[in-house]
Amino acid sequence: MQSINCATYEGLDAKVVHVESTLTKGLPSFSIVGMANLSINESKERVKSALLSNDFSFPPKRITLSLSPSDIRKEGSHFDLSIALMIALNTIDESFSDWFVFGELGLDGTVKENLGLYPLVLSLANQRLIQKIIVPNEALEKLSKIPNIELYGVKNLEEAIELLRNQDTAIASVSGNSIEYPYYEIESEKYYYIKEYENDFKDVKGQVVAKRAALIAACGFHNILFEGSPGCGKSMIAKRLQFILPPMNSDEILEVAKLEALEAKEPSFKPHRCIRSPHHSSTQASIFGGGSHKAQIGEVGLAHKGILFFDELPHFSKNVLESLREPMEDNKICISRVHSKVQYPADFLFIGAMNPCPCGNLLNSAKECRCSELEIKRYKNKLSDPFLDRIDINVVMQNVNAEDKSSYSSMELHKMVVASHIYAKKRGQKSFNAKLNDVEIDSFCILDTEAQETLNIAIGRFDLSFRSIKKIQKVGRTIADLASSAIIGKNHILEALSYRRR
Repeated sequence: MQSINCATYEGLDAKVVHVESTLTKGLPSFSIVGMANLSINESKERVKSALLSNDFSFPPKRITLSLSPSDIRKEGSHFDLSIALMIALNTIDESFSDWFVFGELGLDGTVKENLGLYPLVLSLANQRLIQKIIVPNEALEKLSKIPNIELYGVKNLEEAIELLRNQDTAIASVSGNSIEYPYYEIESEKYYYIKEYENDFKDVKGQVVAKRAALIAACGFHNILFEGSPGCGKSMIAKRLQFILPPMNSDEILEVAKLEALEAKEPSFKPHRCIRSPHHSSTQASIFGGGSHKAQIGEVGLAHKGILFFDELPHFSKNVLESLREPMEDNKICISRVHSKVQYPADFLFIGAMNPCPCGNLLNSAKECRCSELEIKRYKNKLSDPFLDRIDINVVMQNVNAEDKSSYSSMELHKMVVASHIYAKKRGQKSFNAKLNDVEIDSFCILDTEAQETLNIAIGRFDLSFRSIKKIQKVGRTIADLASSAIIGKNHILEALSYRRR
């Protein structure tokens, strides 16, 4: 009995599937066992046609293909090539257990790419489960971005059979890891960046405080909430933040590409962090993921390593806002269903935008607010204190003025973010400041005497929670990084306190 390796998805991670075949005496038949779905069962006809088109004669025997482990559901047309190879090479006394094979077969034996191929291979590579892979030629360019793998491209079934018959002398078509963007290197880790600013901060007139807060949020990945009148620039700033976020290492670029592929998009492999902006009418399942039999990833999971932007924040349902507290705190989300339980990483920068009242004119000196006190209270009560406690930076936007001028461009702000990122990495910090745990806060967020005294006074005066104290320290660390200061000073803590919710 021979076997070769393929893979299927279980949640967000790929699981190795061993494709085994036997040819036994009995009435001629062809069956596939092992919880295969319809697309795999349909592959029998594609495999038959492909083999017959390449001068293969089916033996008059009972052919059984087993996909193990048999307790995992398998799906995808990428099993075609491995199934065909197991039938064609069943009589060869060689081991193929080191090889992974992916590809959909055409009726004439051509090997085609499958949209789910990239995230499968990336997931296996991240788990260090894969090295030698046979894939369609057309997938080589995309898969070559994945490090530490050997790719063997084939055009058709005949080439794949010939490759495995002469596996000892086979030469890889390409080896992984070829991200071609500018980068800088810190402690043997490369951080890639790109100077493309589709939306530029120089388009935002005035709003000096809001832009300073956005810069701090970008440097430390701090959750931020903008409050202001309609048209004052809340959404403009949020959408421009994407282009000034810190550089990405190769693992982060590949993770983002994997999420793009899961969403049926062509991966770009650009060192640009994503932005997800669901509408407030979106269902809870679409935002957090779900499904009765198979848990699908939602907007929160797709925002991993990027931005999750909620415009018109109070209009989102109470259930959505309260459920958001877990991923904002733990950087992961667990979806539990009767048939499956899946945990997704959700390490994102949250941006919220809201009006000061239902009509939006409460802070506008030129327009009269039409809302009653009860309406304003009901509007603001949609955001609970536990939810707001997870916001690092709160900004009240200024009214638009005819004399407002542009200040910083996105390129200038991006330079500051990169400088802050380098400064943090050189002191040995692995996570963004907003994501530091308690042990890391004690190591990296060191306050001088005056700063500590200022923080102690604020704790007593404002009755700060433990979470609020930690967040003020982390925001102060980011402000100190922008000033290239090793110690958090009084001015840094005072500025961090100015961004707390009033």
